Amino acid sequence: ANMGAKLLCLFLTSALLAYYLYTPMPEDFEEPWKTMLILAPFKVMEHLSLVAEQLGLMHQMEVLMLITAAEYVEPTSDENVTVTDAEFSNIPVRLFVPRKASDGLRRGLVYFHGGGWCLGHAGMKSYDRLTRWTASRLNAVVVSVSYRLAPKHHFPAQFEDVYSVTKFFLQSHVLSQYGVDPARVAVAGDSAGGNLAAAVVQQLLEDSEVKTKLKAQALIYPALQTLDLNLPSYQDNKNKPLLSKSLMVRFWSEYFTSDTSLREAMASNRHVPVESSHLFQFVNWSLLLPEEVKKGHVYTSPVYGSSELARKYPGFLDPRAAPLLASDAQLRRLPLTYILTCEHDVLRDDGAMYARRLQAAGVPVTHHHAMDAFHGAMMFVSSPFELAVGHRLLNRYIEWLNENL
Repeated sequence: ANMGAKLLCLFLTSALLAYYLYTPMPEDFEEPWKTMLILAPFKVMEHLSLVAEQLGLMHQMEVLMLITAAEYVEPTSDENVTVTDAEFSNIPVRLFVPRKASDGLRRGLVYFHGGGWCLGHAGMKSYDRLTRWTASRLNAVVVSVSYRLAPKHHFPAQFEDVYSVTKFFLQSHVLSQYGVDPARVAVAGDSAGGNLAAAVVQQLLEDSEVKTKLKAQALIYPALQTLDLNLPSYQDNKNKPLLSKSLMVRFWSEYFTSDTSLREAMASNRHVPVESSHLFQFVNWSLLLPEEVKKGHVYTSPVYGSSELARKYPGFLDPRAAPLLASDAQLRRLPLTYILTCEHDVLRDDGAMYARRLQAAGVPVTHHHAMDAFHGAMMFVSSPFELAVGHRLLNRYIEWLNENL
């Protein structure tokens, strides 16, 4: 009877969810109805995952992982690219090697998928498509990494996996095996993958074992800081498509621990202890954001939390998890950078603040701000989930790599 009651609950919830399908769209979206229909299943999954968790059926991320599983495609070569699954340094990767003859050495790119450190796989249809196109259009060898995920694995496992793969690929004998020019290698990633890319680039600078220098980094709507989860973009976009504030808080906290006390503290923005107050200068939006973004928002001093949380889960104060916490001296040494931010995205201000700090440190930065886009928009490039905005963002990103890598 218990199971029947749970199923009835789920059924009634699904019926209610139909009401939620209508999402008011910002007026600048070019395909509002199509966007709404495409986003509806994701919205349903997010709500269902919460209900299933509250009923004690499944962990929220286990429900959302069903999307990752449903999207999986086998590695399939085509006329432009040879695609294989392999392991670099014992970590699964999907390799894309262009077929057309190359006059000289090729470019190389290491790609990290998004999914809040909890979801995603290099073999998901959307990522397979994205990395395949990148390889083909840039005539580049692309290594897409399937790193370990939370809640089974917490920080620093995700970071360590992508770091090991990048370091493995950058060895001169590996680059030459794939015909890659050591002077033309970049890393890129979207969302949590953009976070990992930024962290990898920073850490490589400190690593004396790595002789090859990365030429560039491309960060697509990256998550870059854990300190202030109440930035203007978190306030303005807390219920926007694909990544609500509550889901982002959940992703951040799950990255470090499944202990709900961290999640609760992050949700009320009271997780940073007073002894870490000096770090707030690196994420002070009143100094780092342009005037038009600050309008209508008043900067308030942080409210400090318990030292115990930071002692138990020091990861959220670690620059390997929050690359905005790197010092100016570290930032000065970073390579050419591309940052995409979307107006309708809780993570908008993370990318904008990083762009500002990198520019101040003298790093050549291209900051592309998409006014009519939402978080995750670049993934919507293959049918049936296809949006013009996704293609536009993808083309801008590939054009930048083509000009700068």
